[in-house]
Amino acid sequence: MGTYSLLVVDDEATQLNTLSNYLKKKGFQVFRANTGNVGLDILKQNIIDIVLTDYRMPEMNGLEFIRKIKLLNPEIDVIMVTAFGNIEDAVEVMKAGASDYLQKPIDLDYLDIIIKKVLDKKQILSENRSLKESLKTKYNFDHLISGSAAMESVLNTAGRAAQSRATILLRGESGTGKEVLARTIHQASPRNDKSFIAVNVSAVPDNLVESEFFGHEKGAFTGADRQRKGRFEMANGGTLFIDEIGDIPLSTQVKLLRVLQERNFERVGGSITIDTDVRLITATNQDLEQLMREGKFREDLYYRLNVVTISIPALRNRREEIPLFIEYFIQKYCSEEDKSPLSVSKEAMDTLMKYDYPGNVRELENIIQRAVIMTRNDVITTVDLSIHLRDLQSEASIDNSTSLPLQVEVLEKQLIVNSLHVTQGNQSSAARLLGITERNLRYKIKKFNLK
Repeated sequence: MGTYSLLVVDDEATQLNTLSNYLKKKGFQVFRANTGNVGLDILKQNIIDIVLTDYRMPEMNGLEFIRKIKLLNPEIDVIMVTAFGNIEDAVEVMKAGASDYLQKPIDLDYLDIIIKKVLDKKQILSENRSLKESLKTKYNFDHLISGSAAMESVLNTAGRAAQSRATILLRGESGTGKEVLARTIHQASPRNDKSFIAVNVSAVPDNLVESEFFGHEKGAFTGADRQRKGRFEMANGGTLFIDEIGDIPLSTQVKLLRVLQERNFERVGGSITIDTDVRLITATNQDLEQLMREGKFREDLYYRLNVVTISIPALRNRREEIPLFIEYFIQKYCSEEDKSPLSVSKEAMDTLMKYDYPGNVRELENIIQRAVIMTRNDVITTVDLSIHLRDLQSEASIDNSTSLPLQVEVLEKQLIVNSLHVTQGNQSSAARLLGITERNLRYKIKKFNLK
């Protein structure tokens, strides 16, 4: 607690000394004043986190004092103390900006609770500011947060978790921004001067996942013609982000659990133990609980990874953010394509607002990027939108005489074709856009005989 400073203001010497000495023993840096004017002078010359002040004082009362404090610096928290239990006084000081209100004689245990509550609030506000500042560089979350209570809750949890070394599990559909949030947590953490290393398990062949994580020695297996560092070694001191954690093979799950427990590992084919200090953030769009029931995911690893869970809502559940994303992506891609700023027609905006975005923010970005490239006007219309969005505009595209499974299959095939088109044939990107694993996408490509 020594990093926090308190100013105690009271005209009664005994009370002033008692509170000051008590708070010093608690580890705070304590300043003291016997009048409001002296207190203001101290506030002007020092960084003060909390003011603990009496209400009845000479020169100015507590209400006048708190108003002057808030004019000086509204970030300073004030706890008001008085010997006179007056409801009107309590209401007035709270309106003036006091964080809480205490009666004399002071219950020191209750004072501890109030101070802790004030400091916790300060910490959350500070963490959220740090997260918002970091998020400005990506999807302009600084504005999006203000329009979405769901994302405010996400950032609140992320802000608190960022300061710890606990493992974090990010859950949510593909394209919701799990890697963006992971990078933001890293930037808001004490490890932000070290490396952020990301790996997507679904993009790594099963027989190479262990080498990808832990590295290998020369000659460890066929093709290992030189020593290679793994992601854990590359991320030492920083943050390792493992995406699609549900796809990790069971054999590698055992070794990952050991690293989390022992904080060391050996490269594949090696015998030297390497210590590691890594903050692990994992992500998945799968049902890990179901995978555990099926014996495909270890229960002990699940609980190691699931210390802090943050669920990112799908874009369709925070539609108030869609126009803000659209505006940001239009500005981004107009700049990249050296085009004049574009607007969106009423009909196109209506279509974009009503669409459910199975690929979430990533899909919306791809749609806007394509529209910016394809439009020949200064307004994006429905003609410039992706084929499947235009199809969804018309109920005529639904054939009621066809069975539901067949209609679903036709739609699924069309969505896969569109996603591969948008990602220029990149199966890993298309899988993320569709919210499925790359392995599942390859199966469907084979099933539908797509080339």
